[in-house]
Amino acid sequence: MNTPVFHVLIPARRASTRLPDKPLLDIAGAPMIVRVAERARASGALSCTVATDDADIAAVCQRAGFAALLTRGDHHSGSDRLAEAVDQLGWTDDTLVVNVQGDEPLLDPALVRQVAHTLQQRPDCVMATAAHPIEHAADLFNPNVVKVVLDRHGTALTFSRAPLPWWRDAPRHDAELNLGSWPTGAQPLRHIGLYAYRAGFLRQFPRLEPAPLERCEALEQLRVLWHGERIAVTITPHAPGPGVDTADDLARVRALWASAANPPSR
Repeated sequence: MNTPVFHVLIPARRASTRLPDKPLLDIAGAPMIVRVAERARASGALSCTVATDDADIAAVCQRAGFAALLTRGDHHSGSDRLAEAVDQLGWTDDTLVVNVQGDEPLLDPALVRQVAHTLQQRPDCVMATAAHPIEHAADLFNPNVVKVVLDRHGTALTFSRAPLPWWRDAPRHDAELNLGSWPTGAQPLRHIGLYAYRAGFLRQFPRLEPAPLERCEALEQLRVLWHGERIAVTITPHAPGPGVDTADDLARVRALWASAANPPSR
C-alpha cells in the first residue's frame, strides 16, 4: 500500500444525552478524546486536529499535545463541524481528510490509513468508508447495525438499517440463519462509521439538500448517493473495537484497555 498523505479531523461536542461530558471521561488516566487522538495520530496522518464547540475539550487536547479548533455551537452534525474546520485551516479542495469519531478510543490506526488510501486510489469517488463481513444473523436483523451493499468495483450502492442483501431462497429468515451458507459474493456487510473526504466535497456537503432516504433511515451518507456522488468502500476482515455511547460501553472499553487487549497507540 502506498502511504497516502492525509489529515485527521475529530469532531467533538460536550453535550450528550446518554453520557454527559463524554469526551472528557477518563480512560486509563486520560480523557477519551485524547485517547482517540492518540489512535488517530498513530495512523500516520500528516496532522490530527480536534474540532469542538467546547473550550474545556480544546484545552484538554492542547495540553496533551494535539491541535484543537473552536467551532460554532449550532452545527447539526459532525460533518458540518468539519466543513467549518476545513475552512478555518485553509486546506485546498484536493486535500484528503479522514473523519474519526470522538467516541472511538479503540479504533485501529491501520484502518484510518486504509480508508485514506482507498479514497486516494479512487478519483471517481468523493468519499471513502469501511465495512466488514457480518458473522451473526442477529446483527443482520438489528436496525442499529447499518448494512452496505456494493457494486463490483467496491462502490456503495446503498446503505440501510434493514437486512440487506435479502437472500430470497434462504432456508430460514430469522436470527438462526446460517450466514456461512450465504451465496458467494453476496455476504452481508456491516458499515463502519469512518469516512475519508476530499476537502472540496466536505465544504460542499452541508449545502446539499437532505435526502428523503436520509431522513427515513437517519443515515447522513445517503445524501451523498441521492445527489449522484460515489462512495468507495474498503473491506476489513474484522469488526473494530467498540465505541462509547453509554455507561455500559464505557465500562467495556475501560476493561479492554486495562487488559491490554487494545493498548494505546502513540
